[in-house]
Amino acid sequence: MSDAQEHNVVARLHKVRSEMTRAVRHAGRNPDEVTLVAVSKTYFADSIVPVLEDGQRVFGENRVQESMQKWPELKAQFAGIELHLIGPLQSNKAKEAVALFDVIETIDRPSIAEAIAKEFTKTDRRPKLYVQVNTGEEPQKAGILPLDADAFLTRCKDEWKLTIEGLMCIPPVDEPPSPHFGLLRKIAEKHGIKILSMGMSADFEEAIQMGATHIRVGSAIFGHRF
Repeated sequence: MSDAQEHNVVARLHKVRSEMTRAVRHAGRNPDEVTLVAVSKTYFADSIVPVLEDGQRVFGENRVQESMQKWPELKAQFAGIELHLIGPLQSNKAKEAVALFDVIETIDRPSIAEAIAKEFTKTDRRPKLYVQVNTGEEPQKAGILPLDADAFLTRCKDEWKLTIEGLMCIPPVDEPPSPHFGLLRKIAEKHGIKILSMGMSADFEEAIQMGATHIRVGSAIFGHRF
């Protein structure tokens, strides 16, 4: 990465942080209540290093295999990294996901919950777990349907003995996001869940207004994806 590209990435990170802080204050919230998850999927390590050097420590990745190729070395170089899996998880990748990620945001069906629970019997690693809710009920998108969320969360606790600490959603691109954020918050409140991962580059300010605790921002920081 050239010096100019490195400068641009860091400048964009600062801009996002500034916009995030402004949105938090506008919502009458404490800045400490909202965490920026820098979405580094598809970006090479040399694009991520300047962001790490600037102090960012929370990152999101979509694919287990891609993450295994770049993050072990980055974790060895920089202390305090918190790595989130924000893409769909396959059951046969549960072992690798539990070993590498600190947060798995995409628990979305019984087979995944069962696979994670099985891995927990084999290791002391305990990444935080979120359930992904398909608030728009889009057939092409991962996530438990809103009408099934109550039963699924109950099964996670009672049947698989999993502690679900958060909920995550990705609203439809062609709909206003706030109703979807509100629905996710309503489900969370019903189950005493405090963490809400919602809001991306285009809508994180609305998400903060609606109670997001984690916003997932990629292109606004790293620029055009490969």
